[in-house]
Amino acid sequence: MDVTTIEQARQRIKPFIKRTALEYSHILSQQLGTNVFVKLELFQKTGSFKVRGAFNKLLTLTDEERKRGVVAVSGGNHAQAVAYASSVLNIDAVILMPESTPRNYVEATHDYGAKVDLQPTIAAAFAEIKRFESEGRIFVHPFDDPLVMAGQGTIGLEILEDSPETTDIFVSIGGGGLAGGVVTAVKAIKPEVRIWGVETVGADSMAQALAAGHPVELQAITSIAKTLGAPSVSLQTLALAQEHLENVTVVSDKEAVKALQFILERMKVLTEPASSCTLAAASRLKNQFNQDNNVVLIFCGGNLSLDDLCHYI
Repeated sequence: MDVTTIEQARQRIKPFIKRTALEYSHILSQQLGTNVFVKLELFQKTGSFKVRGAFNKLLTLTDEERKRGVVAVSGGNHAQAVAYASSVLNIDAVILMPESTPRNYVEATHDYGAKVDLQPTIAAAFAEIKRFESEGRIFVHPFDDPLVMAGQGTIGLEILEDSPETTDIFVSIGGGGLAGGVVTAVKAIKPEVRIWGVETVGADSMAQALAAGHPVELQAITSIAKTLGAPSVSLQTLALAQEHLENVTVVSDKEAVKALQFILERMKVLTEPASSCTLAAASRLKNQFNQDNNVVLIFCGGNLSLDDLCHYI
């Protein structure tokens, strides 16, 4: 994957996705003492950035592969993205989801037309993939696929076009596909931009992999940020993080919820913890910035149910 691949992805998916807004936030700029912009991917179709990668992958399938159908694994946003993209392209889709997946994610995935297959854990869901592949289905990996990552990387192109003076970007990490795509796009165009990865305690597979020097399998996902709940990163996404990220800041669920509440009350935008954690991390690192910096927070998703919001608060 390179920036040319990402440019090609942008042209391929353009008819099917939204170009989301990059907006200046007065209140966040005041809070962090710098110039802060938010990339509103939570207003993307299906409520997260994931449709970018899903469409880019599915649009490259041959007619014969489309007839065989697809299978995906997800704790939420990738599930909805693959289900939606499959329905638009008339492809049969099966989505494997852990039983702990919030109800609103399961219902939305089903409503987009996919068959939902609940598994005890995310690891068990991944283990079932070979069975569906043996039946002929094409696996749409949530992050360890160059085509999926290239689709996500289109966000980086849009950020630099809308704000050429960007100096810093905060990006959430689950399996590392979003971060991998964004760093590939941004570093190719403006290598001096600093890119900061963010995870939550209990869904910190990238931070643990960076510390160990190799992918680490998490025994369980204990964070409320279920959409960051990849059991491990891949060699590919780890390599990109090692080469390009300034660091990976791991924040607590409490910090993510505090940031979520602040964003909702002051910006009137409902994020999910996987998005609000970027503000929590930027708040920790505010001494890294001055009035000349232009900091972008990627709000990657907003698929949060009212029940979960009330529970968190």
